[in-house]
Amino acid sequence: MDLNPLFEPRTMAVFGVSSSNYRHPANEIFIKNLLRYPVKVYGVNPRGGTVNGQPILRSVSEIPEPIDLAVIAVRSEFVPDLLSECIGMKVRAATVISGGFAESGRQDLQERIVAIAREASFPFVGPNCLGIYVPSHVDTLFLPAERMVKSAIGNVSFVSQSGGILVDHLIKFSEEGVGLAKAVSIGNKAILGELELLDYLARDPATRVIAFYIEGFGKNEGREFVLRAEKCGKPVIVLKSGKSPGGSRAVSSHTASLAGDYAGFSAALCQHGVVEAASELELVSFCESLSIYQKPIGGRVGIVTVSGGHGAMAVDACSALGIAVPELPEAVRDALRQSLSPSVREIATLSNPIDLTGSGIDDDFVATAEMLLAMEEIDCMLALLLPYIPGITSDLGAKLSSVAARHGKPLIAYVPHVDKYAMMIEGFELNGAPVSPSIEGAVLMVEALRRNRP
Repeated sequence: MDLNPLFEPRTMAVFGVSSSNYRHPANEIFIKNLLRYPVKVYGVNPRGGTVNGQPILRSVSEIPEPIDLAVIAVRSEFVPDLLSECIGMKVRAATVISGGFAESGRQDLQERIVAIAREASFPFVGPNCLGIYVPSHVDTLFLPAERMVKSAIGNVSFVSQSGGILVDHLIKFSEEGVGLAKAVSIGNKAILGELELLDYLARDPATRVIAFYIEGFGKNEGREFVLRAEKCGKPVIVLKSGKSPGGSRAVSSHTASLAGDYAGFSAALCQHGVVEAASELELVSFCESLSIYQKPIGGRVGIVTVSGGHGAMAVDACSALGIAVPELPEAVRDALRQSLSPSVREIATLSNPIDLTGSGIDDDFVATAEMLLAMEEIDCMLALLLPYIPGITSDLGAKLSSVAARHGKPLIAYVPHVDKYAMMIEGFELNGAPVSPSIEGAVLMVEALRRNRP
């Protein structure tokens, strides 16, 4: 099956638009693609009429050009005939937004649309989904545009069984500065599921990291997913629900999936080098880190801070994950002390974490970074910055990330995310160093590099 029409359609037909119900989901999809994206859009409803000043066609046969993508948002009982009509008119792919299939007990209705699509080798996403969002090209999410917060264009692709989880993570990615290549809500995944999308995204030049929210698999699909993920050549991150008996029941009622044996699946992910996220925080942190750095590390971290408390918390977080924070040799500490400014030299703690104290200045951070990143015993540097310390400037992010780029080692920073610190954060990000608003998140970014074992 050719999946390109799903993600790069030149023409699109939205079925279910209404001239009388302005808030109908199909209207939202139609209008925002008409106004915001480089895709030619047609609205279709047997009743005709107009929406947003555009005529509504009565059938797909009235559309004057071939259609790449059909967006189907009609009552479930109408979907089989509409799917057949689209296939007959050479439509190339579809997203079926409509619910009311296996998730609500209508397995027979879902099997009908599956049989229709398989006979014609016709790809569709859904049913019971939000569909597809590609920031540069198309948006089939039916949520009101004025209420949405979406990520900038980037290299992370996210596939989710849950539309709500997908949208939540678009917001979280935006807050964290994680750029998005593609987002797919697969719902009941009647035709296209994790396996097919993993294969597609593994070949997609716009995608560098592939993330999944998974509720469950069909028989033998979990094992096949892990084997394909291991071989795909890109970092694969998985957030799994249905880990508990109650969660398993919730999964079944949501998308009619079987949650399966979580312990076995989790062990297989680890064995085959797939990065498992235990929470939403981990998923976002892992995506941000691996979208920038993809070379695995051994997990030996050098930490620099201006606050002993921040350093202690970071060491605790590292220890909980098995990340090493090695003591610095005495010769390194002596050399580092001599490179610090006189006001800091006698009061700094140089054991690792390195605490430059509230008297630290930019030059002290740069000297420390040069020393740590040159050490064979250090794989990665963690900088815990408090921008309100009087001696450091907004340029420090750019200075430190330049040092890291020159040494070819990962640098990860903690900086509180508020507007007045934006220049420092941007300095890191412009030179390809990720920034977390929490110490835990910064340590998780290190953990992502340690777990990524392609």
